[in-house]
Amino acid sequence: MKRFFKEVSAVPAAGGGFDVCLDGKPMRTPAGTPLRLPHAALAEAVAAEWRAQGEQVLPHTMPVTQLASTALDRVPHQRPAILAHVLSYADTDLLCYRAAGPEDLAARQTALWQPVLDWLSARLGVDLAVTEGILPITQSEAALAALSAHVSGYDDFTLAAFQAAVAALGSLFLAVALAERRLTAEEVVVASLLDETYQIEFWGEDPETMLRRTNLRNDIIAAGRFMDICFHMCPPMHS
Repeated sequence: MKRFFKEVSAVPAAGGGFDVCLDGKPMRTPAGTPLRLPHAALAEAVAAEWRAQGEQVLPHTMPVTQLASTALDRVPHQRPAILAHVLSYADTDLLCYRAAGPEDLAARQTALWQPVLDWLSARLGVDLAVTEGILPITQSEAALAALSAHVSGYDDFTLAAFQAAVAALGSLFLAVALAERRLTAEEVVVASLLDETYQIEFWGEDPETMLRRTNLRNDIIAAGRFMDICFHMCPPMHS
């Protein structure tokens, strides 16, 4: 759509929080919810996306705005379903399914993925199951309970970005490492694309694959930035 505003501002809201205003009028989400944000830094990040728009308003260039809207419109009403969905990745997590060969690929997986699992296992105080090949595994009840308790502690805004990261990466465990700032966005992208990168080294990369990888990188950088803002404003209470 054509740009319909001149000035964008992030201002304190009556009763707490921060509004993003277009020409002085507070914005609303697509569902009509006031776009009231808990942190000044988050409101300013949304405002910056709107200021950067040219003659045309392009929603796909505003990932922070989209995640903020999701946090306000969906997460409060669908939190149990969202938590169940992200936790369902535990049994199919990318990091837990290792190649039996070639040997160099298996070595790369161990070098890049196992430190993440070791860190998370120590953090949660549980063992995480790993297998070779594609036969399905099931994480222990203790591991699932610990993961559930951990992820349930995320506020609505962090959970909105976390859900997007899990889906994009195909890995609950990499998304936790990103949310907890154990790994950077670039590092989790590299880890998630390890198998594909290995194949590209042999067969090359076609334009469609290149575009998909670029889009994944952009999505994870946006989700990581969003969670980083939330982390700085309200660090998680997990030990």
